[in-house]
Amino acid sequence: MKKQMLTGVIGAAALALAGSAAAAATLDDVKAKGFVQCGVSQGLPGFSNPDADGNWSGLDVDLCRAVAAAVFGDSEAVKFTPLSAKERFTALQSGEIDILSRNTTWTMSRDTQLGLNFAGVNYYDGQGFMIRTSMNINSALELSGASICTNTGTTTELNVADYFRANNMEYELVAFEKADEVVAAYDAGRCDVYTTDQSGLYAQRLKLTDPGEHKVLPEIISKEPLGPVVRQGDDQWFNIVKWVHIATLNAEELGVTSANVDEMMNGDNPAVRRLLGAEGEFGTSIGLTNDWAYNIIKAVGNYGEIFDRNVGPDTPLGIARGVNALWTKGGLMYGPPIR
Repeated sequence: MKKQMLTGVIGAAALALAGSAAAAATLDDVKAKGFVQCGVSQGLPGFSNPDADGNWSGLDVDLCRAVAAAVFGDSEAVKFTPLSAKERFTALQSGEIDILSRNTTWTMSRDTQLGLNFAGVNYYDGQGFMIRTSMNINSALELSGASICTNTGTTTELNVADYFRANNMEYELVAFEKADEVVAAYDAGRCDVYTTDQSGLYAQRLKLTDPGEHKVLPEIISKEPLGPVVRQGDDQWFNIVKWVHIATLNAEELGVTSANVDEMMNGDNPAVRRLLGAEGEFGTSIGLTNDWAYNIIKAVGNYGEIFDRNVGPDTPLGIARGVNALWTKGGLMYGPPIR
């Protein structure tokens, strides 16, 4: 019995030590190489898209830049790996990337069966349908018999099957691995309908030969909470990525922007002072410096700035905040307090 108890204690200690080592692994590796390796899409305007010179921008890109700012004080200390939907989880599991920030839907199976953790939701979305205006269709319920283009390895295939079965409609699926292949096929008339997350439809419409000849139908057929993903077993890195996003939400709620962050740092609001590191040891508690959130806001901005810059009403996508507004303005975005 004593031998069994001793074996159990040693085993538990070994697991604890292994867990501690794993918990520090990603941050240590990132610091050693000097940059964050971020997995993104192969080109989705507003979310993760390169320009002609290979400079990346977008909502998901800015989350990675925010993590780099928190870790290094430099939002440029990040490199991007474009990934297809099929490749994305393997790249994270294998350690090829440190974060997956690629318009990825948080589902139970992905969160519990792949060895991965979703670190929050940076965009609440839902699946929709885009068609040619010449079809004279105004509702997805009129799509029976249509051919539908989409990506393989995504939740969209499953959602289409559920929607058409629930409404007793027939359809033909035309699936491709790469997003640009789907867009090209739809643009060439190889299918009647293009389906993906509604934000993606607005983004990909910009790539069509004549964007004005296509419209997004009003139906939303699914919940698609999109957010960054990290490997399980690394709680420190999970906490960093999670609280980087939360910091941008709290900054917006508190009125802290990239333009006024220095002024706000010297103010009297205790919540602002904790956020920006003027009070407390919240940065060092997760392995960062106490000015981690100040560095994020100074370089990348708060969540509202990030949204407006990349996908907001004054961008080509022209997306309203809607459910992605703060909770104080009728939306779903809510940041737990830093205290």
